[in-house]
Amino acid sequence: MLTTKYNFTKISPSEFENWLSGVNLSRTVLKVQQHHTYIPSYQLFNGSNHFELQRGMRNTHIDIFRWADIAQHFTIFPDGQILTGRSLEMNPAGIVGQNANAICIENLGFFDKGKDDMTQAQKDAIVTVTALLCKKFNLPINTKSIIYHHWYSAKTCPGTNFFGGNRREDCEKHFLPLVKNVAPQKPKEDDDRIKAYAIVTALMLNVRTGPGVSHAISSERAPVERTNILRVYDEKNGWLKISSSKPLWVSGKFTKNVQRYVVEAPMLNVRSGPAMRYYTIGQVHQGESVFISEEKGIWRRMALEDKWVSANFLKAF
Repeated sequence: MLTTKYNFTKISPSEFENWLSGVNLSRTVLKVQQHHTYIPSYQLFNGSNHFELQRGMRNTHIDIFRWADIAQHFTIFPDGQILTGRSLEMNPAGIVGQNANAICIENLGFFDKGKDDMTQAQKDAIVTVTALLCKKFNLPINTKSIIYHHWYSAKTCPGTNFFGGNRREDCEKHFLPLVKNVAPQKPKEDDDRIKAYAIVTALMLNVRTGPGVSHAISSERAPVERTNILRVYDEKNGWLKISSSKPLWVSGKFTKNVQRYVVEAPMLNVRSGPAMRYYTIGQVHQGESVFISEEKGIWRRMALEDKWVSANFLKAF
């Protein structure tokens, strides 16, 4: 039975698939992040304080880090129980430069070598949740869709002993095969009904049940936040339909069209402006999707950020 406290819901692994089947998002999801909490670790888990630990993390993230909410969408505990966190319509605060279009999983514990020894129940739950998220959002099971914090940071997160290690090759050897065993389906081709992609420019954008302000605000979809990428299935009088199966619409006045590209270079530098003289502020990797909102010569602006990449190493999706 699902239990809710402090606005978090506790879900068992056996309940998660049914719960997830009822989730429908407006924003586009392309990645699942894996983390360990480090603090709290197993030492603070007593078997019944799931909600209290989750509330403590939320308070820290809001009061100390000044984030809008708890960083993660899900926390998976040593007994395999799953707690919801941040709204799934919000990007997480998990990995700098990798939060757009992502879902963040925090696995409670400190999983560097010599620290917490992950329980089998938690291992099984992590694999199950990751596999079902990939299935839900039609993500290929590879290191472009399933990512570790360590790959983009000096931090060891999700731990040097997380399913055999925290490197890409460890993920490919030890973690991905387990996920594929749970979700062996071949991903469908991307939905050919998608006519375009759009990025939200308003702070919050209401979703309505029809193409106009005379239609009610949808009760089943939360407002969409700024910078989220929407899939567009139809357009009518300046309104965009963002669901293939339901009458869910947003005003196009508060969006901007973006083009989806795939990175072709093994690693592509991201610069702070549209020229080689600007600083390198990050990288994107081969196979990653980027959404482009502006062109200047050979340079392309990523979403609404001051992040630019060369078009010479991009391929239209």
